[in-house]
Amino acid sequence: MSYSLNSTLLLTILLAIGLFFFLRASSKDRTTIVEISSSQQPVKVLNDLCEWLNLRGWKQTGGDFDQRVLIFNGQVVSSKFLAIFLGILGGFGSCALGLVIIQIYPVLGWWPILLGLIGGPISGYVYFKKSAREEKFELRLISKDDDETTYMRLRAHRDELISLENELGERLNLQSDGSLFKTPI
Repeated sequence: MSYSLNSTLLLTILLAIGLFFFLRASSKDRTTIVEISSSQQPVKVLNDLCEWLNLRGWKQTGGDFDQRVLIFNGQVVSSKFLAIFLGILGGFGSCALGLVIIQIYPVLGWWPILLGLIGGPISGYVYFKKSAREEKFELRLISKDDDETTYMRLRAHRDELISLENELGERLNLQSDGSLFKTPI
């Protein structure tokens, strides 16, 4: 086997590994806990937060008055465009692997190219099924109802917490440690 075939096979396998990890990351749980404060009263902050969550499609499903917790659930839908795109990438990647196999083992004929018919639909299907899930937004009020300032602990998807801070930060005078806007790298 020549040097160019070895390197082509290695690169093709690395592409397949990259697709696998992308599919895995698309369904990874990114739930984050953040503590925020506001200089406004808890009743106003809670009303505005509940209204904002309802507008975004979250439904209040529970809570505990004694624990001062509100729980909202929402459904994350898969992107059909991304599922099709990943299916096409998976198909082309599988065909590329088939072409490399044909070069290494010419006695197999053209059959390895049919890997594209398997790899494409599988990668699109895996993304579509794994990324659709139900998520939870949990809000715990730490401060007392009659306090002038509000302290809360929020537990939700990282992107949702970033949206909350971007959209309601100025209006509610929200303050956090800023960790949501820092990348983990």
